Amino acid sequence: MSHISPEKIPQQAFDWYDDYAHGDIDRRTFLGRLGSLSVVGLTLGAVTSALTPNYALAEQVSFNDGDIKATYQEFDSPNGHGKGRGYLVVPSNMNGKAPAVLVVHENRGLNPYVRDVARRLAKQGFIAFAPDALFPLGGYPGNDDDGRSMQRSMDRAKIDQDFIAAASYLKKHDSSTGKLGVVGFCFGGYVSNMLAAAAPELIDAAVPFYGTPAKGDLVKNVKAPIMLQFAENDKRVNATWPEYEAALKANNVNYTAHFYPNTQHGFHNDSTSRYAPKAAELAWSRTIEFFKQNLS
Repeated sequence: MSHISPEKIPQQAFDWYDDYAHGDIDRRTFLGRLGSLSVVGLTLGAVTSALTPNYALAEQVSFNDGDIKATYQEFDSPNGHGKGRGYLVVPSNMNGKAPAVLVVHENRGLNPYVRDVARRLAKQGFIAFAPDALFPLGGYPGNDDDGRSMQRSMDRAKIDQDFIAAASYLKKHDSSTGKLGVVGFCFGGYVSNMLAAAAPELIDAAVPFYGTPAKGDLVKNVKAPIMLQFAENDKRVNATWPEYEAALKANNVNYTAHFYPNTQHGFHNDSTSRYAPKAAELAWSRTIEFFKQNLS
């Protein structure tokens, strides 16, 4: 199965999906709005299917790949939900220690796409750890709709504390050099920004993909270099950038911001038609280089 070209899908459809994915409208409203569009040559079912994830498309590195070893590991989170769990992927041919990268999922739990991102990092020589915010409720349920509902029902402050605990666990991992980066997508982009602000002693480099900044005055605590990845067509997230950029400048943070033309929120996720291959590959190559420069 291949992606429907994004150019065939009206911008309104992407905007409505973004509203739906972030809880601003329910599924019935989303489908009702899609049904009002006239999309030449495409059925409502085809457009709906194109906008929602097909995780069979998202595997770039097999879990059976001989260059990596993947396991699930639990960690203590005394200020969060007590315990957390994540997907730990390490290079199988490690000589000595390696820098580590925390990988943070979107607003629906640890889905197959994010696990694959962790494997991609391990293939590049990093220790990667992808926590599942839904672990206290049994973990990612196997589909994104239920995952979104589960995550929405949880205490956001405790989720933040779980990710701070995960960062601490990973930074102290026996195989880690003690250098820690964080990369996250959507909600995970927010968590990347939040960790850089709320736990500056833990984070040595951060790469938020289309994420909102940390809340309030926390931003002034950011110390680590940040590379921010934005989609051009992402009004909700991009509206937060001018104020965030001003705060980063005021605090002399070493930051770089990239805006990718003609892309949608979620353009790195290769399981939907929002995926923009060239932009995703460029953003990812920049991410890897950024971590190599700042975590060595």
